[in-house]
Amino acid sequence: MSKLIDTSLQVSAIKNGTVVDHIPTDKLFKVIEILGLTSCDKQLTFGMNLDSKLYGKKAIIKISDRFFKDDELNKISLIAPYAKINIIRNYEVVEKKVLMLPESITGIAKCANPMCVTNHQRITPKFTVFTDKDSSVMLKCHYCEKVTNLKSAL
Repeated sequence: MSKLIDTSLQVSAIKNGTVVDHIPTDKLFKVIEILGLTSCDKQLTFGMNLDSKLYGKKAIIKISDRFFKDDELNKISLIAPYAKINIIRNYEVVEKKVLMLPESITGIAKCANPMCVTNHQRITPKFTVFTDKDSSVMLKCHYCEKVTNLKSAL
């Protein structure tokens, strides 16, 4: 007589909080870093290389009792432009958002031009956000018009 073995792993549901789903697997730790979750005191669960019908593989972050502000969502969208945000209240999904690349950002990135005024005065950096022909995220400084890739600016 053989026993049935349950090989699935269960991750506990969160009562209140946010789920960031459909993060590209290679961007998971960058999202955790830019959101400051490495020093978070809330329950945090993440998974990577999970099967996804849309993307093949994906990553996910679940964080209890934390709801992201618009500037934090903009940070996520720069790293994972099509991530999905699920807001959980009393164990129910009450709101869903699909992130899109913002047209502009303020105060998130730093201008790569060492001569830019934002690197010498107390001026908040502002950028126009776009993608190049290879679909890489690019930033154009509002002040000096230097175009740089996202990796150099964060």
